[in-house]
Amino acid sequence: MKSIFPATYSTLSPQALADLLAERYTLETIQCTFLVRGVGDTYLVDSAQGRFILRINRTTHRSLAHVQAEVALLIALKKAGVSVSYPIVDRTQESIQQLEAVEGSRYAVLFSYAPGQPAKLLSNNQLRTLGQEMAHFHQVSSTIALPGERWVFDLDTTLFRPLERLKANFVADQESYLWLQQAAKRVETRIAQVNTSGFHSGYCHFDLLPKNMHFDGDSVSLFDFDFMGYGWLVHDLVSFWQHLALEVYTGRMTQSAFEESYTIFLASYQTSHPISDQELALIPYLTLGFWLFYMGFHTTHDQFYSYLQPAQLKAYTGFLKHVAATYWD
Repeated sequence: MKSIFPATYSTLSPQALADLLAERYTLETIQCTFLVRGVGDTYLVDSAQGRFILRINRTTHRSLAHVQAEVALLIALKKAGVSVSYPIVDRTQESIQQLEAVEGSRYAVLFSYAPGQPAKLLSNNQLRTLGQEMAHFHQVSSTIALPGERWVFDLDTTLFRPLERLKANFVADQESYLWLQQAAKRVETRIAQVNTSGFHSGYCHFDLLPKNMHFDGDSVSLFDFDFMGYGWLVHDLVSFWQHLALEVYTGRMTQSAFEESYTIFLASYQTSHPISDQELALIPYLTLGFWLFYMGFHTTHDQFYSYLQPAQLKAYTGFLKHVAATYWD
């Protein structure tokens, strides 16, 4: 009897997935194409009924409860009219499929396809649309309670716990690690000076970068809610602000263009969702937690090994030093 060699991460057959979708969904003439690995594997699905995205999650990265919370959030957002890529139900009205792979159970979700394409440099109208859509998302996400597990964004999960995970990766660069520790303490001290009791909280996307949104003309659709979790809603403004700051740092955008773009985006956001000056003032400081959170996540799985090489960590730290020197008090 031939045994199957154990695996920790398999790539599921696109043809077998197409057959599964034809069996479980009301789709015909299906073609499934593998696109990319990440926190989950992504497949493009073309059919007679249209185009979709299939995400196959890894249980080592995301539990069933995390996937259930994401699905519940996206269903609530779709019902409220927020422009998101949303789960498609199967013939039995289920959104999550359990697949038995070589390494064990994996959970799959079929999503609507976000029309359009990513746009790295947004026009003024696109900036306004993004601000309005993010505000609409926050209006909904701040008023609902979801079942299941999800990330929680606080000082521990975005600063101190990631630093502990990263300690071994900075053995050859103790100077940078010491700087990160001191910077985290500065952020903690800065936040302690503010009364945060009135900060707006809810479910955040926590990865609202241009790669996770498609524009069809001036219309935007948001997707990739893998890291959605609960915390201050300002974290989503942080993700977009730091993207613009990184564009300046790498020479792809001027400082004046950054300030103009951010002003247009923020004014549009504030027309629909209020945010205090105290929250806005913390955005450059919270950028440290945004980066440390993902750097810490990279230590948890071997597929992110390349992101933890000394040169890569030095580059990340260099940008964070720039943010502190340029935008902190």
